[in-house]
Amino acid sequence: MANNFFGITDIGKQRDNNEDTFIAQKALDGNFIIACVIDGVGGYVGGEVAADIARECILKELSYIAGDIVPLLVNTIAIANEKIYKKKLEDKKLENMACVLTLAVIDIQNNQFYYAHVGDTRLYLLRDNSLIKISKDHSFVGFLEDSGRLTEEAAMDHPKRNEINKALGFNPQISKDPDFVETGQSPFLPGDTLLVCSDGLTDLVDKKLITAILTGNDSIQDKGQKLIDAANSKGGKDNVTVVLVHNDKAPRQHSATRPVAVTAKVVDEFVDPLAQPKLPAGPSKVPVKQKNNRGSMAMLFILLILAVGGFLWQFWLNYQLKQTPVKTAVVRIKVKNAEEIKLQDTINKLKGHTLILSDADFKQPIVLSDTLHIKQDSLYIKAKGGIIFKRDSAYNGPGIFLAANTKYIVLDSIAFEGFKVAVATHNDALVLKHVIFNNCAVPVQTSYVFPYNKYVSGRLFGGMFKIDTLIKTTK
Repeated sequence: MANNFFGITDIGKQRDNNEDTFIAQKALDGNFIIACVIDGVGGYVGGEVAADIARECILKELSYIAGDIVPLLVNTIAIANEKIYKKKLEDKKLENMACVLTLAVIDIQNNQFYYAHVGDTRLYLLRDNSLIKISKDHSFVGFLEDSGRLTEEAAMDHPKRNEINKALGFNPQISKDPDFVETGQSPFLPGDTLLVCSDGLTDLVDKKLITAILTGNDSIQDKGQKLIDAANSKGGKDNVTVVLVHNDKAPRQHSATRPVAVTAKVVDEFVDPLAQPKLPAGPSKVPVKQKNNRGSMAMLFILLILAVGGFLWQFWLNYQLKQTPVKTAVVRIKVKNAEEIKLQDTINKLKGHTLILSDADFKQPIVLSDTLHIKQDSLYIKAKGGIIFKRDSAYNGPGIFLAANTKYIVLDSIAFEGFKVAVATHNDALVLKHVIFNNCAVPVQTSYVFPYNKYVSGRLFGGMFKIDTLIKTTK
């Protein structure tokens, strides 16, 4: 999927500055496309500042994407909200700033998209020449339109069209409200197109014209520009921003297969369910063998000899044991501490693919006297507040062991201390984000699994890692 996403923003015809911003790029792993439109609120400077804070936060938190994506998006928006609110407290000139946004993450390989939304920016899905509005406007007029009480034309001309009731920066703790962020996911099939846009487009350009532009034969870049031009041609009252993502994979054709008919053999015979079952033919009299007393006597004599022999053998073994000194071996039983048992149990019972570790839940440091095993196909472990794994003085094994079946494991903001091998992994499953290795002889030990009896060619590049000069801990 090359050249299949595009973003563009325009100041419009009546504004002096652009409070909109957007993201239209791949995550660093190359498997996901991030499509986001952010609309700043709060005056000449404040709106731009809030939008930029949200954009930087999203790019940082979604640089690597794995595990349960929807909770990851919600957590990212919560972090952005906290940063915007904190900035408002630091600078009184920005006390009215906020922003609204629609964030979509597209899984290219698996034809899925996930989204999180706050405010009146919008997400549309174009499929089979039909444009479907996915997100809901978090405003009174948007509610009236989505519920059918207002037509699209009446909503576009309503005087309270731009009054919103949800935005980032209004409430410092949106994570306590599970309904604050609207989320969802849906298939993203070959031929589908996603449109993420600000209200500068939808306040002026109706659904019919947007559909006509998106179903045209233009390139994705030309379609984006035509949407901008359409809004400006109708007055350009606001900043207008558009992000498009197109699934340009070839549709898969499946050939129909005729089902194999199963024929049953029919026997034209009446069976009486009350009749006695037929017995196989055989002789009417069964011969009975006569008992032979000589054989019984011989068997009893053999059993007697075996019993005497067994008694003598057991007596000899007991005598030998008394003559031989018994050596006792002391076996040390490895006793795990409560924190590592709790952590391993949490990993084993995790239903999703994202695990948030907080120093409020685990005492620091977490001393490991045994290996933490990760067996999930994919898992994103993110630490908040400074999580440290420390080796027990009597333990010499790896701190974390990734099973051979793991494909994508992300460790984020974790520190390892004193391990001979901090992480043991297979192939290229491991992704590190802001991880510290203190006094670890081997930070990461990688084993490669190749098929049996096959020729193997290639080169090991040693992983794509960079050393950060400054580590910021998110609390």
